[in-house]
Amino acid sequence: MAFHVATSLDAIDTSNEKYEIYEKDIRLGQKQSIEGIPTNRYTNGYRSTNKNHQHSYPEIDLDLERWNCCARMNLIMGKDVNDRGVRVVGSDYVPGFSDDDGDDGDRDDRDHRGIQQTFDVWEKEEDDDIENHTSTEDENEQIDSSSRDPSQRTSSEDDLDPSRPQLLHHLQNDSSILTLAVGSKYIYAGTQDGEIIVWSLASYELVSRIQAHTRSVLSLFLSADGKLLFSSAGDAIVNAWCPTTLVRKYHIYSTYDVGDVFSVAYSPQFETVYLGAQNTSIQWVSLRDSAARPTPNPERHPDRRNHRFFDSVQHGGTSTPRPRQVGRAAADQGDVLEIDKAHMKQYAHFGYVYCMLMVRGVCRQVDADEDMLISGGGDGTIKLWKLSKDQDEGINEIERLGEDDAESVLSLAVDGSFLYSSKLEGVIELWDLDTRQKLRVIRTNKGDVMTLQMGWGYLWSGGSTGHARKYSTVQYGQYKTSNFSQKYQCVKRWKAHEGRILASAVTTFRGQQLYITGANDCSVSIWDITGCDTGTYPKRESLQDDQLIKSLQDFVAFKTISARPDHAEDCRRGATFLRTLFKKHGAVTEMLTTEAHHNPIVYAKFKGNPETAGKRKKILFYGHYDVVPADDKQKKWIIDPFHMKGVNGYLYGRGVSDNKGPIMAALYGVVDLVHEKALDSDITFLIEGEEESGSRGFKDAVRKHKELIGDIDYIILANSYWLDDEVPCLTYGLRGVLHATIRVNSKHPDVHSGVDGSFMMDEPLFDLTAILAKLKGLHNRIQIPGFYDDILPITPAEEARYDDIVSTLLRRNPELGPAENLKQSIMARWREPNLTVHRYKVSGPDGSLVSSHASAAISLRLVPNQEVDDVIKSLSKFLQDAFAKLDTHNHLTISIDNQADAWLGDPENEIFRTLEEAIMEVWGPITNHTRRSSVQGPKYVEKEKENSPTSPISASPSLKPTPATTTSLTGGSDHTSLATAPVDLASLSLDAEDISSGRGEKENEGSGNGYDEIGGKGRDRRGLSAENRTGMGRKPLYIREGGSIPSIRFLEKEFGAPAAHLPCGQASDSAHLDNERIRVNNLYNSRLIFRKVFRELPRK
Repeated sequence: MAFHVATSLDAIDTSNEKYEIYEKDIRLGQKQSIEGIPTNRYTNGYRSTNKNHQHSYPEIDLDLERWNCCARMNLIMGKDVNDRGVRVVGSDYVPGFSDDDGDDGDRDDRDHRGIQQTFDVWEKEEDDDIENHTSTEDENEQIDSSSRDPSQRTSSEDDLDPSRPQLLHHLQNDSSILTLAVGSKYIYAGTQDGEIIVWSLASYELVSRIQAHTRSVLSLFLSADGKLLFSSAGDAIVNAWCPTTLVRKYHIYSTYDVGDVFSVAYSPQFETVYLGAQNTSIQWVSLRDSAARPTPNPERHPDRRNHRFFDSVQHGGTSTPRPRQVGRAAADQGDVLEIDKAHMKQYAHFGYVYCMLMVRGVCRQVDADEDMLISGGGDGTIKLWKLSKDQDEGINEIERLGEDDAESVLSLAVDGSFLYSSKLEGVIELWDLDTRQKLRVIRTNKGDVMTLQMGWGYLWSGGSTGHARKYSTVQYGQYKTSNFSQKYQCVKRWKAHEGRILASAVTTFRGQQLYITGANDCSVSIWDITGCDTGTYPKRESLQDDQLIKSLQDFVAFKTISARPDHAEDCRRGATFLRTLFKKHGAVTEMLTTEAHHNPIVYAKFKGNPETAGKRKKILFYGHYDVVPADDKQKKWIIDPFHMKGVNGYLYGRGVSDNKGPIMAALYGVVDLVHEKALDSDITFLIEGEEESGSRGFKDAVRKHKELIGDIDYIILANSYWLDDEVPCLTYGLRGVLHATIRVNSKHPDVHSGVDGSFMMDEPLFDLTAILAKLKGLHNRIQIPGFYDDILPITPAEEARYDDIVSTLLRRNPELGPAENLKQSIMARWREPNLTVHRYKVSGPDGSLVSSHASAAISLRLVPNQEVDDVIKSLSKFLQDAFAKLDTHNHLTISIDNQADAWLGDPENEIFRTLEEAIMEVWGPITNHTRRSSVQGPKYVEKEKENSPTSPISASPSLKPTPATTTSLTGGSDHTSLATAPVDLASLSLDAEDISSGRGEKENEGSGNGYDEIGGKGRDRRGLSAENRTGMGRKPLYIREGGSIPSIRFLEKEFGAPAAHLPCGQASDSAHLDNERIRVNNLYNSRLIFRKVFRELPRK
């Protein structure tokens, strides 16, 4: 396609009209590379200075479009632009744009704008702007749209500022967030890439994303009844979606070249959609009887018709056919509505129609029960429109507020009869709609005010500097207060984003007051502003889920690293915090000391119903509060590891998955039952502080305080992870472990190999290597006599469990290889013993020395029915016999460093049955979708044909398959890929209300036919189609693990009670690694599972 770009304004014919042209970066503030042709993402506005102008001049429009394109090309080519607005009258000069840094030096003098002196104009310097503000800001710092992801920042002054609202969660995207809407369950975001993205308010998970438009989504509007979600974009299209399925209901366009559609509103009363466009018009279309209308002519669709500028040909030029538009979502969905040419208010504003509100009962000119439309334009005016049932009449202007001063109105918010409007350069105006007077002008003093929200008696604003502000207002009703004067003061300001805040929304969810912001740093932040009111109205008690997250955040902040003595005080402070938390919720607590000054054990007991004291069951929950180190010298963590932060549906921090998160889930599961007066059993918590260091002192302390602990009927722990990231699991077996150090010592000191070395000298390292080499034979089989004799044979029931595991994994990740190879690999890791040589150590420095002593650290992973003491004897005898055959002068010693028994539970007993029922009820069905791996799994090496001339020569003749590893079983998942991918809708097993109230344990009733949740038509609340709902409540996978937990078998033996292991986290949780995390949904659902188990198990 060939097109001509004007390089000046000489071509503009101003003989008929004098035009003022002004440029504004409307919302984006982010430069991007645009393929092919310039786009209108940086848009321009024009207006006639003749107020009676009601006609269109195509020639002038074309010239103006050419000038607009020139300005956009400057942006594309990397030239700076000024979003303040410039005025050019008959000039060929296109000025450069200054940075939007909020510097007062860039601000025009507004005293001549005619603001009446009778108005109370409040303006204060930045130092006085905020009460109790402690953060600092470089006001002259230019904000770069490509600044780093806020989720990658570590703790800062802003993060720790006590006056800053709590950041509940951070949602990261890959393009700018231009508009937001919030419903009862979901957050909807429109992006610069034309997508609508949906996140769950309950778990913050990415629920769905669709390509809604071919250009930037500029506006989202959720109808008052919550039944329709409207989106408008730079492609001149308005779409109406079902908010719960994201199925498109209506596809609306104008036959005029309206340009970008900046704003959209909907009146349920009149069933009419109103859209404000770049060509200064407001248009409307009724949704009544839409299916009965004649089929529109497809040639008039914006995707099909020729553009007056981009498809124009310069004199003597040529053009190539314009390609058909691609990428529009669900092109065959919904009714296509073409706006009637008469249903348009030309020049509704003398500038772009940036924003619209649909309100009711805010002024006397319209009945209190009648919808009214308010619009704000690029000409600086606000207009009130009376709506008509007569589609030909459409809208009638009943009032205009403000002067036609070209100061764009960017956002509107209404509070009763008061209307707030935001403008450039930090100006917020307050209007009384009854008297039509401007009551007040508030200046934020820095940057442009891009978005306004009214909530809970306060005005919330977001600006181009990335700061959010909260203003006191005239408060009535439940928000009335005497603490503030009735002046409009900025009572709080905080740095919310690294880029410009372009959109915001407010909502109340599960009793929390939420302020949600979106910015061109490609992120959405969710702020808990409940009680963030400096005492102006009563604070509300946090709900249980909020307490769970807050308690975990506080718990993670303690650096309880048991392996490092310099963190001993942190460990004790962490234990004290945990004990205090248990006590706060009604438990009887003690701190059980251990010998040798190891970290104490936190004991807490919740007593059940006193009426059942003689017969109630007693359940022991075991966990640990210590963690492994989290050094971030290489800056691989995306957050401070001891400052927990929520990102894209996950909580990041050291210990969130191992094991502090599961402890909090179990604690609040009990707390729920205590509040419901439904705790019929005694729940005892034993939380040790040395698990990551071999459970030092744990056994002796438990035996010492066994009388205090009392009898135990069942033991539960949650210190593991699922086999993958999709299917819940129950662990019924763990391998044991034996750690030993083998040393060979010489009578000689370290000597030089050249001076003293000879065949007559027995070298310790060679002797050590010789005996260790005898431990394993062909195919890594351990050569200790009788080592395999006591291993239990596999039963048909156990083999069926392995078959279930393999079929599930292969359905999701076919790249894992042949089923039999995968099965054998898993069995080898879980139910077969193994021996590993971890490291060698020699005396003396590196060099040509013969070391006087050498040692090796080895471990044996043992399986159930292999007794540790018997293995120790067999190992010692085998090594001593092998050493004796060497006929050496050196000396052998064997020391046992640590040991743990293997554990095998009974998957058929009451505790596992109860856990299984709870998992099936809470998690619901698991979809069987295929998931491709980003990391290749085990591959079966086929034997090459003998006579093949092209067969490669291999250095290894082995045909053994590559064993499966944790990485391959999880499909190569990592914290980046999973945090940005849409979640399986089946994992959203609970509505928000279910999580907070416990109704997740009951059958949930859907709205309408019950199958209206996001995921598509004909799908149930978990995203399942009717054909797949036959597998409701899939059983969890029963798995064994190759690792060891020293305390579990000990507790079983000590209390004579069966144990069960509930993995809470996913395989990709990265426990012990960088960026440890746990999914919010896993944490909440684990709490529900514990609540159900603690309630139901005593009844078995």
